[in-house]
Formats: sequence, structure tokens, C-alpha cells
Amino acid sequence: LVWATVGMTFYTSPEALAAAGGPANVVNETARALMGPVGGVLAILGVVALPVTSGDTAFRAARLTIAEMFNFKQSAIPARLAIAIPIFTIGVVLNFVDFNVIWRYFGFANQALAAIMLWASGAYLYRKHRLHWICTVPATFMTAVCISYICYEPKMGFGMGIEIADIIGVIVAVVSLVAFLALGRKPIAGAPSIDEV
Repeated sequence: LVWATVGMTFYTSPEALAAAGGPANVVNETARALMGPVGGVLAILGVVALPVTSGDTAFRAARLTIAEMFNFKQSAIPARLAIAIPIFTIGVVLNFVDFNVIWRYFGFANQALAAIMLWASGAYLYRKHRLHWICTVPATFMTAVCISYICYEPKMGFGMGIEIADIIGVIVAVVSLVAFLALGRKPIAGAPSIDEV
């Protein structure tokens, strides 16, 4: 968001931003102009270092998640490599895919995850007889947004008209809220009780 703000304020129009020569040139030009040569170098290093550490964390988290899911011990290096090499291979292949496509999928997955987490938090609060609306209202909104987006998006979704997509999103969100309020306090067969969690 910081870089988006810098881009919008530093360049007078979208055409000027496009003419700047890509993200690397934008970062270099704006960082040096706003913070001088030393601050500019630090900002550029941050732009490089932070994604690298985020990628490292993401690959490690993916490896450990897969290992835990399949109960695959990770104490020996060959066991780590057995999972890490396929994950790195997928990472290399993704470098040859248009990042605009990846970004759309990432954005949708990120918002869908937020909706799921809000529903889960709301369910916990609802079962504990606490103020669940602090999670339930945003969960309902995010559900409408996610469903509308996937119905509307022509390249990765169903390509419906925006009006139809919005109606479907609102209907799914309202049905989800009604189902949540009707079924949210009923215990799930085989699941631990809320007091055990």
C-alpha cells in the first residue's frame, strides 16, 4: 500500500507511471527522490530483501504443512528434500506464468481465506455466547465480495454480468448468515467441544 501511495502521488497520471519504466525503475526513482541516496539504497534493499524472506517463509510453511498432513518426519535432510524439491519445482514453473494471472488467484484466495477465518472466529464467539457480530458481519460482507468476484471475473471465474454476480454474491452471503445463525450452536458429530478447543 505504501508503494501504491507513492506511485499515485509521485506520478501525475497513469500514463506517467507507465512511462517510468516498470516497478524497479519506479522504486529506484521515487526512493532516491524522497529519501536521498542512502535512504534510497535502504529502500531498494528492503524491496529486494522482504520478498525473499517472505518467499523463504512460504516455502518452509508449505513443506511443513505437507509433512504434517502426511505424517512425514522432517528430521533427516533427505526427507526434507523429498518435499522441498517438488515445491521448488512448482515455484520455478510459476515464474513462467503471467504474474497478473497469479496475482488474481492470490487475491481471490487471500480474500476467501479472510472470509473463512471470520466465519470460524464468529462460530467460536457464537458458541461461547459472546458478541459474534464483530466477526459475523465482516464474514457476510467478505462472502458476498468473494462470490461476486468469482462469478464476475471473466478470466478465472464464470464471466457473468456484474449485476447477476452481485445478486448471487448477496444471496449466498445472506444464506450463509442464516445458516450460521440457525446451525452455529449445534455440535458437529465427532468434533471436539468448544471447551476442549
